[in-house]
Amino acid sequence: MTIANKVVLITGASSGLGESTAEHLAAKGAKLVLVARREDRLQQLVARIHATGGEAVYQLVDVTQAEQLRQAVQLALTTYGRLDVIVNNAGVMAIAPMSEVRTDEWDRMIDINIKGVLYGIAAALPVFQQQQSGHVINISSVAGTKVFSPGGTVYSGTKFAVRAISEGLRHEVGGTIRTTVISPGAVDSELKHGSAHAASAEFVESFYKQNAIPASSVARAIAYAIEQPADVDISEVVLRPTVQEF
Repeated sequence: MTIANKVVLITGASSGLGESTAEHLAAKGAKLVLVARREDRLQQLVARIHATGGEAVYQLVDVTQAEQLRQAVQLALTTYGRLDVIVNNAGVMAIAPMSEVRTDEWDRMIDINIKGVLYGIAAALPVFQQQQSGHVINISSVAGTKVFSPGGTVYSGTKFAVRAISEGLRHEVGGTIRTTVISPGAVDSELKHGSAHAASAEFVESFYKQNAIPASSVARAIAYAIEQPADVDISEVVLRPTVQEF
């Protein structure tokens, strides 16, 4: 099995893990559907992929809107005739003590980190079931295996949910459809800029400065899961910077 000619939809593709994964998979011959909210960044990414001989299209998508994700899956079908993999990567991390009661940030993390994953699954799963093949890759976090507190309690809750949803999906549809959850530690991306609470933002910035590894590290893990034979499901990958204690 190879990645060449597989049709892969990536959410949150305009920066960080999504952008790095897109470039890595394009270099391996994947055909990409790239979605995010920033058109200028998507246009630049698609142009770079085309310049190196790759295939990619893009669509503006807010993952909190289920219909927009259905339209993105339809773009894959219209452009390439099928969809082989969806990478539910879009996410946000707002770190603050629960005593700050930042319910707007809690809502945003739930909407993007949990509902966004569910809406991606809802858009792709009927296609995968009709094809009798497909691969759902959900991005969780080390904070989805161990609660990051104080400050990251709600974020951890959303990432624990991603792991639970992924395992339940694997159990329900695993006969023909693969499910992988990737749980990274500190990775250099825009995720670290999501905290509005000043003291927490300062801590996160320092933590990432000391620990973060390149987004390409996660891109390689995603590629590894995709390129396995159809009868092999890499159910979960947890990867950390070597120096990261958490």
